[in-house]
Amino acid sequence: MSMNFNFFINDVVKQAREDMVQAGYTELTNPEEVDQALNQKGTTLVMINSVCGCAGGIARPAATHAIHYDKRPDHLVTVFAGQDKEATGQARTYFEGYPPSSPSFALLKDGKIQMMVERHEIEGHEPMQVIQKLQNAFEEYCEEV
Repeated sequence: MSMNFNFFINDVVKQAREDMVQAGYTELTNPEEVDQALNQKGTTLVMINSVCGCAGGIARPAATHAIHYDKRPDHLVTVFAGQDKEATGQARTYFEGYPPSSPSFALLKDGKIQMMVERHEIEGHEPMQVIQKLQNAFEEYCEEV
């Protein structure tokens, strides 16, 4: 039984990772990659991925669709909570003032947190509501593409 469960979890994790990469996000799997990505000039959207239902049903679809907008972040990256623990922990050091939350989104500008969409703003909401929150932040902090 546990072998089948582990296979299922590994398959879910693999699909969740692929969803984000196919959407155009760069996967960060260690603290060094996180520091390099989050200290870039410009705006960076970080999607904190997870295996929970609200990640698959709401957050990942929102991450995919929100970026199809007149203004969008310069950089799109993702870390995977519960899987790449050191990378996720390092990313969270940039989210000053916000408790750990997954799934979630952080928008940084020149390495500084500008806004966050936390799990409580994702779970129980429709993907379009999350997309709207992200696009409102893009409108405020990002340049037109």
